[in-house]
Amino acid sequence: MSQILWLDENEPRFPDTNQALSDPNGLLAAGGKLEVNWLCQAYSRGIFPWFNEGDPILWWTPDPRMVLYPDQLRLNTTLKKQIRRTPDTHITFNRAFSSVIYHCAVRNNGDDTWITDTMMQAYQDAHDQGLAHSVEIWQNDQLVGGLYGVAMGSVFFGESMFSKIQSASRFCLAALVKFQPNISLLDCQLESAHVAALGAKLINRQEFELHLKNNITDPQVHLFNWDQHIELGKLLHE
Repeated sequence: MSQILWLDENEPRFPDTNQALSDPNGLLAAGGKLEVNWLCQAYSRGIFPWFNEGDPILWWTPDPRMVLYPDQLRLNTTLKKQIRRTPDTHITFNRAFSSVIYHCAVRNNGDDTWITDTMMQAYQDAHDQGLAHSVEIWQNDQLVGGLYGVAMGSVFFGESMFSKIQSASRFCLAALVKFQPNISLLDCQLESAHVAALGAKLINRQEFELHLKNNITDPQVHLFNWDQHIELGKLLHE
């Protein structure tokens, strides 16, 4: 591995993203802190933390980047059938953030343990300060799926998701794009067939960062409406 910059804990300053490694793809820096001001500075530049238990904090900005534009959201025939066959189900925003991130961590438990206790606390703090948010899927008033991430301007940076029923995480992604009219882009970070099936595609880092520059004027401001309670079937409405 080529050498990367070790960040000073006293100030959230990141190197130019063009210094990120190509192998492993997007690794930019190590160290720093998992605190809200660090997350705020990182996400505004398209940088996110990702590391395993016991490792130093690692910061990433992969190239290319997987993103979903609202006008390219695609619900295929199979997903539409699953929506029709999933009764008594509704979608909310920011109703159960701590439960969502907990279930995401449990889902990733084992060999992939990157959602550590420290990570969970950092994003909980970010949620408490209005930076991190969740989407929830409920069936018969039981939480059966969700996702969480960071909102800035009109951009939502997806972090992780979980499903207890078939396609619940896809329902969450589709709901975020469909029912947040001001969203301009959903960042999915890494290439995945799971999100590609919804219309997500790869773009280069330069295009991604230009979108952030044009759609995040103040990292502390977002244009989303979290006060919604929506029946799942409305995903099928144009």
